[in-house]
Amino acid sequence: MTTLYYTHQAFLNHETGPYHPESPDRLRAIWEALDAPEFGPLDRREPPEATLAQIHRVHPHSQVADVLSAIPARGTASIDGDTVVSSRSGEAALRACGALTAAVDAVMAGEGANAFCAVRPPGHHAEPRRAMGFCLFNNVAVGAMQAREAHGLKRVAAVDFDVHHGNGTQAFFENTAELFYASTHQWPLYPGTGARTETGVGNIVNVPLDPGSGSAEFRAALTGEILPALRKFSPDFLFISAGFDAHADDPLANLNLATGDFAWATRELLAVAADTCHGRVVSTLEGGYNLPALAESCAAHVRALMEA
Repeated sequence: MTTLYYTHQAFLNHETGPYHPESPDRLRAIWEALDAPEFGPLDRREPPEATLAQIHRVHPHSQVADVLSAIPARGTASIDGDTVVSSRSGEAALRACGALTAAVDAVMAGEGANAFCAVRPPGHHAEPRRAMGFCLFNNVAVGAMQAREAHGLKRVAAVDFDVHHGNGTQAFFENTAELFYASTHQWPLYPGTGARTETGVGNIVNVPLDPGSGSAEFRAALTGEILPALRKFSPDFLFISAGFDAHADDPLANLNLATGDFAWATRELLAVAADTCHGRVVSTLEGGYNLPALAESCAAHVRALMEA
């Protein structure tokens, strides 16, 4: 089986205005990288729009209505100082969630070994009752609930190696023992969450990294803390919040990871998934704002998924 690859033209129509780091050019860079001949075996699919019922498993009706009503008929509008929407952002957000739900369905049906979702807007900062940090809805949380509600899986895990802590995913997971969230991230940094002391009901593992940390610290965090905890949790399904802004060349933070670190982390996570959940893995794009580093790192990540 091959890796499933979900993306859509609608993600380019989520316009955030000039100079905003979360721009359509991010996706264009990834598309160009994944158009290389070595990625020919990818099973390329267009995601549907998630249903409101699927999104309501994570976000209350009023929150979903507030986000969708904030989308302007023309031009752009700001939900907060970082989070911008434009006239086509609603479709993009629904298809971003739809990529995760469709990927879960397809992996559960045995149509692919795993999946990568190249989506915009990202999702891991979106809390159940708050859109923030470039994120409208929490794509991973919606995917996790698809695995639980539509497929009857009990134990679902998400591992996040974005340079920013995924406060939204943690907020949704932290009170449910059958959900597991682990994150490496720079500390201190936006959004200000992700301290080691934030452990939920024993299902949250945060490993903050000091500014300037590089490969050695990142790999030690995974091998020493996150991977053993993930293996002990023994998930039925694993999500990866694949942010590439911990790369040394990224302008939004101060970690010093190399491209090879993302490939290594992917292989390590896949190895745990092979032992615990029949290799069921869905990865989704989060951050990454230096376009060459983003494209190169994403290609390394997808290459590792394809080797599983």
